[in-house]
Amino acid sequence: MTVPAPATVIRSAGVVIARRSAGSWRLLVLRAGRHWDFPKGLVEDGESAIDAARREASEGTGISDLSFDAAESHKETIAYGTGEIARYYLAITRTETVTLSVVNELGHPAYDEARWVGFDEAEDYLPPRLAAVLAWVRETLDPD
Repeated sequence: MTVPAPATVIRSAGVVIARRSAGSWRLLVLRAGRHWDFPKGLVEDGESAIDAARREASEGTGISDLSFDAAESHKETIAYGTGEIARYYLAITRTETVTLSVVNELGHPAYDEARWVGFDEAEDYLPPRLAAVLAWVRETLDPD
């Protein structure tokens, strides 16, 4: 008898925010404690992953002028040990200023630091679980 694999569950959604600066792409990475990531958070009950990603990006960074492609293309992380995955969307912005807003439930911002970095720097900051997401973004923005 074959036991079916547990279904993956999208529990969090985020946005890889990119902007053009001096002819090259810069990506927004955020630090919470010792961990770097793109803006993301939990998908709330009744909320779609894309809506959660938009909300989390705006709440976490103060950036709301995000342009997503019409297909709402995304890349998912490999499943964590619990079967949970994070889904990331790519959005373009013209905004450079990042505002790390206070989260009411926490009493402080969700993130400690924000940096605009190039692809090579992003590889140094981000954990291995985001390598496929970063590769997807690089291929999407710089296909040559």
